[in-house]
Amino acid sequence: MQTIELFWKPILLSAVLVHVASAIVWMLLPIHKNDFKNPGDKEKDILEFVRRLGLAPGVYWVPYCGHGADRKNPEVIEKMKAGPYASVNILGKPPSMGLSMIMWVLNLLGIAFLVAYIVGSAGMQPGTSYMHAFKVCGLIALLAHGGNALTLSIWMGMPWSHLPGRIIDAVIYASLTAGTFAWLWPKA
Repeated sequence: MQTIELFWKPILLSAVLVHVASAIVWMLLPIHKNDFKNPGDKEKDILEFVRRLGLAPGVYWVPYCGHGADRKNPEVIEKMKAGPYASVNILGKPPSMGLSMIMWVLNLLGIAFLVAYIVGSAGMQPGTSYMHAFKVCGLIALLAHGGNALTLSIWMGMPWSHLPGRIIDAVIYASLTAGTFAWLWPKA
């Protein structure tokens, strides 16, 4: 496959660079330090409540308003007016940092492969200028890394305060991916 033959170096190197950058962004920079709130002394009550409910793993939205005709039901309308509103994500097992890291690296490799595949399919030839390769690869990578940032706030209830951090992450990751591809772009 021509994509792998021409782009295996930038695929691997950009995934490594973005992985290192993400570790720096999340562990050393203050961008995401307030993304998740500590419930403080209410944590025990929340945990006991969730255990008592015995909910299966999944994402729950309350008050649940159903679909279509359910939204016209007076009881549903009253629940929606009264609030409060919450999205609750119940995990099936404890989070695994090791598995999450493996999945993250596979995600980064997948994004880099798709960048290579798209530019190869679009007919960008060996010898393309650094800036042209940077712009095209960067835009593709930006869509891949940050394309759902706005959607998460609009439709999934993620706080709007998370949006700037997600976009900063996407710009950093896309820039590293673009720079790597442009730097290692095949010569004519």
